[in-house]
This record gives sequence, structure tokens and C-alpha cells, in this order.
Amino acid sequence: MIETRNQQVDSTTAGRIPILSVRGLRKSYRTRTGSQLVLDDVALDVAAGEFVCVVGPSGAGKTTLLRCMSGLMPPTAGTVQVEGRIVDRPPAEVAVVFQDYSRSLMPWMSVERNVMLPLRSKGLPKTEQIAKARAALTAVGLDGAGSKYPWQLSGGMQQRVAIARALAYEPEVLLMDEPFASVDAQTRADLEDLVLSVRDDFGMTIVLVTHDIDEAVYLGDRVVVLSGSPTRVREEIEVDLGRGRDQLATKALPAFVEIRTQVLRLIRGARA
Repeated sequence: MIETRNQQVDSTTAGRIPILSVRGLRKSYRTRTGSQLVLDDVALDVAAGEFVCVVGPSGAGKTTLLRCMSGLMPPTAGTVQVEGRIVDRPPAEVAVVFQDYSRSLMPWMSVERNVMLPLRSKGLPKTEQIAKARAALTAVGLDGAGSKYPWQLSGGMQQRVAIARALAYEPEVLLMDEPFASVDAQTRADLEDLVLSVRDDFGMTIVLVTHDIDEAVYLGDRVVVLSGSPTRVREEIEVDLGRGRDQLATKALPAFVEIRTQVLRLIRGARA
């Protein structure tokens, strides 16, 4: 079975318990003409159980930031810490869900074996791996789909498999890189609600990178707005919309519209 933590972290606690901490983060790439600075002195804290959405102009380095957070890419300077430990390789406490689910799933493996894949590194007995994979698939609404192959599923169902694989691994922190960008609008809404239920049921800390402002405000406890390149944190906006959000009712709230407008203005200002 998958452990359900069901943590509830309020805004007063969130500021004092950083499970993920970014300090003075810089990232530059070598080019033919020299060096291109992408991230410049980025600082960010994420509390245990918090849902943080990161937005910014196109090309602002959102994915680069997330890759540095996950240990998949080394920073040029600065640090990333998870639970107080420096991240210099992918940490065991972190799982990542990518935008391109079709490339992250192994087409020759069944859905169940795809979900079991990261559990091998934990050295769990095969029976426990199977139990965790099946519980994760049930949690994302794919009970009974374990014997199918990814190519037999729709795009939205494949992304559910990718999320199930992350759940089965039982991470403390879930990083998501524009995970719903490749699906249709209705599937996107369903997956957004699925991720909210995952956060509530499993008590996970989630950082989600997105270019969709509505999505960021709907999902997040806080929206982090990045500047244009070289990227810094332009502003952090608290989203006081409570839990139990609804695609229709929440997005019709004056507070939702107000926050959405504020984020949009900041991004347009960053482009300018």
C-alpha cells in the first residue's frame, strides 16, 4: 500500500518549514560567443505540504530551474537543499513528472511494470512493488489498466500513469514540468483536479512549472513569478482560495480573477 500522509499546512506554518530551499542559484550555458546566463541569484523556499506554481515569460528558464531543483542539472553557483541536505544528484526524496509523458514511459513495458520501474532502486520485494504499483494506479483512476501498454492509452491516461509512477515511489517532493501542456482542455482540467486530490490525500509537497496562468492560480497555494532572462524571482503571490477548489466555482470568484490579473501584469512587465 502507498502511505497517505494527509498533512495540512497552513500559511503561518508554511513560511517556517522549508523542505526545499534554493539559495543564490545561478545557471549559465556555454555558447559559441561565450557564456549565456539563464538563472541569476534565484532564491526560493517551499514548505512541507505546500503547492507552489512557477510561471514566467517564455524562455525565462522555468524548466532549467526545475531541473536544478531535481538534481538533474548542476547549477553554476548557489545551492539547492532538500530537507537541509545539498542536492548534487537526484535525491531519493524527489520525483519528477515531465511534460513529454510519451517519452518518459517505456512502450515495451506494461503500465504496471512502468509504475514499478523506480521501485527497483528501493530494493523492495517483488510482491510489495506490485502492491504499491496497483495502489498508485487505483489512486489515479486506472484500476485494472496495469496489463495494458502505454501506447494503448490516451494521452491523458498516459500522464496518469506517469503520475502513478511518482506516487508509487512515495516522494516527499513532487516536481512537475508543464505536465498537462500536451493534452486537451477537458483532460487538462481533470488532471489538475487529480493532482489537487493527490496533494490532499498523500500530503506531498508539489512544485509545478506552467505557462498557463489560470492553472497556476487554480492549483497553487503560492504563485512564483519569474522575470525575463536572466531569470530572478520577480514576485511571490499568496493564493488565498482555500482547499476544495472547483473548476467552475473557484474560477468565477472575484479573488481568482484579481490574482490572475496580477500575475498576468507581472509576466507582461517581465517581457517588457
